[in-house]
Amino acid sequence: MRELLEKGQRVIMVPADFKFANKGTITDVTPQGFSLELDYNPDGILKSNYCEFYLETKNGTLYFDSYAKSIEGNTLLIANPAKHKFLQRRRFTRIKFIKDIDLFTDSVNHKISTLDISAGGMKFRTAENVNIESEYKVTLPLSEEMHVTCKYIPIRIEKGDDNKYTHSGRFAFFDNKDKMTLIQYCAKRSIEIKNK
Repeated sequence: MRELLEKGQRVIMVPADFKFANKGTITDVTPQGFSLELDYNPDGILKSNYCEFYLETKNGTLYFDSYAKSIEGNTLLIANPAKHKFLQRRRFTRIKFIKDIDLFTDSVNHKISTLDISAGGMKFRTAENVNIESEYKVTLPLSEEMHVTCKYIPIRIEKGDDNKYTHSGRFAFFDNKDKMTLIQYCAKRSIEIKNK
């Protein structure tokens, strides 16, 4: 595990209560764990309580559970996890996500059927030709209580033999918390799907 961590790496830390999610930078790596300098006060993060950690490495997104052995101001000493896993090689975990939703601007509304999503963007199908030059707003229903609203920026459009269009594009978030919500949702769903 130690060889995967290095000073300067950015880390997302998510406690059981997601609203206290935080980000930080690794400042030191030792045989016992690593020091993490958080960007924000560690509100809601308790010593010895397990949290989820996500960080980008050259091998893909690394995921593990661990806990803070000590908390001094914004600096936490995180214990070495017992195990870890790579979610996938692409930057954000992509999952199958089949929903009928709306893609809209102030003047246009398109009915779309999503195929997959990640915190980076989505792929969907539609019978309508969506203007690749426009930027759209979309709300993703992740559960009955949880949804994420963000901007969708088209990148690629392909027309199929059935005269339907397959679109791919990226997300831009109005609120960083929505991005973190989507990262965690996709990571958890990916693990659930693999464990079925």
